[in-house]
Amino acid sequence: MRTLLFFLALSIAAGASAQTIHDEVLSQQDGPSVHYAIAVPRDYHREPVPLILALHFGGDPRGAGHAMLQILIQPALGELGAVIVAPDSLDGRWSTAANERAVNALLAAVEKNYAIDQKKVIVTGFSMGGQGTWYWGDKYPDRFSAAVPLSGTPTASAATWRIPVFAVHSRDDQVQPIAPTEQRIAELKKNGVNAQIVVLSGIQHFETYKFVDGLRQAVPWIRAVWNKK
Repeated sequence: MRTLLFFLALSIAAGASAQTIHDEVLSQQDGPSVHYAIAVPRDYHREPVPLILALHFGGDPRGAGHAMLQILIQPALGELGAVIVAPDSLDGRWSTAANERAVNALLAAVEKNYAIDQKKVIVTGFSMGGQGTWYWGDKYPDRFSAAVPLSGTPTASAATWRIPVFAVHSRDDQVQPIAPTEQRIAELKKNGVNAQIVVLSGIQHFETYKFVDGLRQAVPWIRAVWNKK
């Protein structure tokens, strides 16, 4: 069933794609090569553009970054005119030391090869990638202007959280329950953080492509965050 949903999502997203997705490999001197997918705005001409780091879901990492970008991120956030980069995980969760080194190296390479507006860099991700989004937004608040986690359990504490966050979660998620996300958003709001949540209904966890409309609701919020920078 999951395989059927996956290929259905690919066919739906392919028609909505506004940017060509390229599969690339980044070599590391002190680690394994990083496979990743990247989409660049069609009208990119070396003028600074936003950057979106997209962290994929769990399971087999081979090609997962491409699938994540094609199924969900590009259809929902493509109108932001950003370079979107989606690495394949090297070592399970996005909080491992190997993945931290790889993602930081990839971001540095993208920022070297493209003109990036450093005030308009966000991190997003789904499921395992949603958890990774909470982790990266908490650990690297100076790198990102905002975080947009989808269906991911937040980090253990809100004490050090500093950046705006827009969460998307389904009340019918049977794998990553919504309660911790709702609690964290409420806590961050009390702490004065720009924290929002879109609550979806009738969508189960593995129906990734059904989260597109929910994620698209983050677009005006992201633009408002950027306009305040």
